[in-house]
Amino acid sequence: MNESPRPFTDHVTRKSRSSQSAWIGWIVAAVMAVMAAIFLGLWHTGNSRHQQELGNLQTALDGLKSDLAAARAQNQTNQDLIATLTNQVAALQKEKELASKTSRSLEEEMRSQLESRDVTISKLQGKLTVNIVDRVMFDSGEAVLKPDGEVVMRKIAAILQEHPQLAIHVIGHTDNIPIRQTAQSRFASNWELSVARALAAVHFLTERAGVDPRRLGAVGYGEFRPVADNATAEGRAKNRRIAITILPEELIPTDALPVAKPAMETNLPPGGAIAN
Repeated sequence: MNESPRPFTDHVTRKSRSSQSAWIGWIVAAVMAVMAAIFLGLWHTGNSRHQQELGNLQTALDGLKSDLAAARAQNQTNQDLIATLTNQVAALQKEKELASKTSRSLEEEMRSQLESRDVTISKLQGKLTVNIVDRVMFDSGEAVLKPDGEVVMRKIAAILQEHPQLAIHVIGHTDNIPIRQTAQSRFASNWELSVARALAAVHFLTERAGVDPRRLGAVGYGEFRPVADNATAEGRAKNRRIAITILPEELIPTDALPVAKPAMETNLPPGGAIAN
């Protein structure tokens, strides 16, 4: 039987070793706990940072989605605007073509119905003008329509009734021969005579030929817009004239377009007279 050579000290040695092992275990356990806490803290910190980054990315993604939706909406708006403008351009083109066709038709109709040695038709800058020499319209120095002048006015009125969108300026012109003394009590100068003749034509068109007075204006230029040389009798004859200028709708000022009147308003004045 083997016995320890130090039976009285062995239990002290074993106890010391057991105590030392316990301390080592506690130290290891503490170290492991500290390491676990450190790792847990690092994981928590990393996870929080990760969550924050995810949150930032989500916010950015939501912003991009919002921008995309706004861009799509703006693109749709632009497409709608383009479609609207395209339709407007097409409509205006049709109106232009119709206006051009109407203008050609009106010009052709006037030439076939009116043009003669004493009545000429001209077109300049979109304005169609009927020039009527004064011997057809008035006696010398007078502003009362002659029967032949009334016939011409009725033909013009009949044509204009078919084109109610057009405005008409009736313009009086004279030569440069001064008003004779016997007529100066009525017409102080050729200006007054030219305006009176234009007004006589306007009154006939509105009161006896049925043209809407809101479409008409009367202007007198006297001797100051000649079309021929006043030095000759032939030139003066050409200068004594009534010009009826027809304005297409696009050349009419917007504040001059006819406005519908209540049915009770029947006493409408004829077109205004302007002396220039």
